[in-house]
Amino acid sequence: MAKRADVPPDYREMIGLLRAGKVDALSDRVRRALAAGVPAEDVLNGALIPGMRELGEDFKRNRIYVPEVLIASRAMKEAMALLEPALIGKARVSRGTVVIGAVAGDLHDIGKNLVATLTRGAGFRVVDLGVDVSSDRFLEAVESEQADIAALSCLLTTTLSTMAETVGALKEDGPDGLKVAIGGAPTTQQFANEIGAHGYAENAGEAVDMFLRLMGDGA
Repeated sequence: MAKRADVPPDYREMIGLLRAGKVDALSDRVRRALAAGVPAEDVLNGALIPGMRELGEDFKRNRIYVPEVLIASRAMKEAMALLEPALIGKARVSRGTVVIGAVAGDLHDIGKNLVATLTRGAGFRVVDLGVDVSSDRFLEAVESEQADIAALSCLLTTTLSTMAETVGALKEDGPDGLKVAIGGAPTTQQFANEIGAHGYAENAGEAVDMFLRLMGDGA
């Protein structure tokens, strides 16, 4: 067993590399930390999650935009690939499980991917079902993954009726306690209210805050 490092890595530097999308440099720092005996959980909680949380806050406040989130997401993904072998089999506190997908008939995923990235960065376990997801697939996933929240997205106005049907199916046939949230360009708070969704967010940054509120961990 590797000896635990006496001096912790420079997490602020790692956060800066994450935000800048410096994949190789961040991966190098993660490898060094693990080789020095720093627990994978420490790297995750000291650098990756705080970095993505900062990114999400800046995105919500329009201090950064989609390209910056996407390049940081790539760096986060590569860093997580290095940490995962050490994390597998170890219990890790999670804020909850979110199953996310674009509803049937909608093949757009940029907004959904941003939400998934920022939600992972906030400490949630995220199961991304992709695009064109049927009601049955959502129901199967929330059951098998023991999800706390089902997050539905769409970009096309033509899929609003499908979203409404999927929300109804999840509320009627989904597990007890499941929260259903929606988002996407054609959606509004009024529409969310009309179809009985538990939560609505206008953008990816607000989605994280909304998920926290649904879990009882936010203002």
